[in-house]
Amino acid sequence: MSNIAKVSDFLKKAQIFYFLTTDGDQPKGRPFGFHMVVDDKLYFGCGTFKNVFKQMTANPKVEVLAAKGEEFMRYDGTVKIVKDDALLAKVRAIMPQVMDYYDKQGWEMCVFYLENGHVEFRGLFEVKEEFDV
Repeated sequence: MSNIAKVSDFLKKAQIFYFLTTDGDQPKGRPFGFHMVVDDKLYFGCGTFKNVFKQMTANPKVEVLAAKGEEFMRYDGTVKIVKDDALLAKVRAIMPQVMDYYDKQGWEMCVFYLENGHVEFRGLFEVKEEFDV
């Protein structure tokens, strides 16, 4: 199993994960649920009208935090926004109701992945595995 597949698998098990940014000097976190793997890259998405988009474009260094039972995962990196109609078509296939709502509102979905990432799988007291992605 590739390292990205390990991260994706943990996110699937956690179901909800937290995307952490900063707003100036104030940390901000919010729940996310969507991710997809395409060509061994882990993509996320958010609306360009949302504060999270503004925050990650102002400071692209972010962290994803997910927990399942007594284990958790930290995945940090630098946001790389991708404008690709084929990726947006995949998002639409995974989340048709969300994308239909975005269309009705005239909103745009941003697709992105993390560059120069580092992942830690942790238990309560120890790092179980870590790697760069």
